[in-house]
Amino acid sequence: MSRSSVYGALGLALVLASVSGCSSKKPAVYEHENFDDSGTFSRSFPVSEASTCEAARRALLSQGYIITRSDANQVAGNKSFQQNAENHMQISFNITCVPDIGDRQRSTMFANALQDRYTLKKSNTSASLGVGVLGSVSMPIGSTDDSMVKVASETVTAAQFYDRYFALVESYLPKPKKVKKAEATPLPAVEKPAVDLGLPESAPATPTPPAPASAGEPVPVAPSAPAVPASEAPAAPVLDDSKGSQPIAPPVEPAPIHVEPTPAATTGAPAPL
Repeated sequence: MSRSSVYGALGLALVLASVSGCSSKKPAVYEHENFDDSGTFSRSFPVSEASTCEAARRALLSQGYIITRSDANQVAGNKSFQQNAENHMQISFNITCVPDIGDRQRSTMFANALQDRYTLKKSNTSASLGVGVLGSVSMPIGSTDDSMVKVASETVTAAQFYDRYFALVESYLPKPKKVKKAEATPLPAVEKPAVDLGLPESAPATPTPPAPASAGEPVPVAPSAPAVPASEAPAAPVLDDSKGSQPIAPPVEPAPIHVEPTPAATTGAPAPL
């Protein structure tokens, strides 16, 4: 084989190796992070951040999670799963509650779950035993130590997983208080004023005349006006013809005459006239 053919074969092998290496290279993990607002890890609730975190804490407790941190706006908890004798898994929840900017009575909860996988690792150790009586005799003693070693850690990204958790949190939110409607108090009846229809008023009742006195009772006599002497009567005005007509003074009414009634007899008979 010529030297040129050998060089050509080596060059072709290098090209094929480079092409195969490029095709087997996987893209970096951060290339999948597009930071779109998918809403997988967050949910808004119509309560304050303290009420939201309290509901999140109770939801984790109801599913057997161990709470490692509980504040007004942060909650953390974990739960262990034993898949088999040599594999162990743990899910850790981290929750943060923040109030909304526009409405303080609403809040947003951000939740993410971290999945850690552990496996059982066995390590062999040896030791020697020396016996002084028999001399320096060494015997190897073998032992194994078992320990759980973390072999993987990954954030849970399944949307159905978080949807189920958010639905459980919503069931633990405080229920809104029902406002009782005030019962309507009946208003007191108002008397309507009488309507004047223009009808003539009824005539006043005529007083009933007193019953006539019996024969044995005295008859009351109306008092008469007392007599006035002629000397005390006012003189009539004198008309002066030289001055023309003068107004005539009205006549003076005579004073009433008072007559004292005669007392009746003690026997009840009418007094003699």
